[in-house]
Amino acid sequence: MARKYSKKASADVERAMKKRKAGTLKSGRSGKTVKSRKQAIAIGLSEARAKGKKVPKKAAKKRKAAKR
Repeated sequence: MARKYSKKASADVERAMKKRKAGTLKSGRSGKTVKSRKQAIAIGLSEARAKGKKVPKKAAKKRKAAKR
């Protein structure tokens, strides 16, 4: 099976995780300190995407069916 992310993209995620652990990782617009593991991974992947590394596109949001 093919690799989803490049090794360099994985390094960006790892860097973001280490920053989160140290308490220095900040979120985008608000600038709040990131505490969530998932959010740290998302930031790392976003940075890798911006640098043009091999990372799949963001998953599209699923729509809920309207209630009747």
